[in-house]
Amino acid sequence: MEDCLIENQTVFYSKAEHYWKEVSPTVDGMLGGYGSISSIDINGSKKFLQKFLGEGQGKTGTGCALDCGAGIGRITKRLLLPLFRTVDLVDVTQEFLDKARTYLGEEAKRVENYFCCGLQDFQPQPERYDVIWIQWVIGHLTDDHLVEFLRRCRSGLRPDGLIVVKDNVAYEGVIPDDVDSSVCRDLNVLHRLVARAGLSIICEEQQQNFPEEIYQVHTLALR
Repeated sequence: MEDCLIENQTVFYSKAEHYWKEVSPTVDGMLGGYGSISSIDINGSKKFLQKFLGEGQGKTGTGCALDCGAGIGRITKRLLLPLFRTVDLVDVTQEFLDKARTYLGEEAKRVENYFCCGLQDFQPQPERYDVIWIQWVIGHLTDDHLVEFLRRCRSGLRPDGLIVVKDNVAYEGVIPDDVDSSVCRDLNVLHRLVARAGLSIICEEQQQNFPEEIYQVHTLALR
């Protein structure tokens, strides 16, 4: 049974890697043809994140952020670099990270690291990040790997640091997507996995003004 499970996991990850290798390194490619929602997404994320940033007790610092599943750096460019002194990017597709260096323009000089790695294998440096931003990528991790990754992220936070997960949410259960080799979990499942990782949800919101035909999208702040 274990061998069968590992073989399935291997296929699950390799199919996703293959899918993304065929995707155009553009904002539209990153958003599955929904490039038009990028500004709505970024504005919602900025409002959410700015509630936690600042100086003083309990506030999250603005030194360094990590963009997980960063792609070409859409979120780094529009959300993280304007708010943080430095940013690291991690993505499984090298072509996207190569494109990020030009897409980010002059501000790319404030990117310290481009890590080419699947999140199931990625190990954040301990106590490096004020914010770890994880958007539209947790569906590419198995439950166990997501829990383990969130635990590693927790150890990668500075004092009063924050993990933010923003992703599609199913209405009920877990829905597989064979096209990009991912899953979409409902909120109950996601909440259980967060708890397993030893994290607490300190704020949760639904993104507004997205097209009706796509999944609802929720943003969770964890620490």
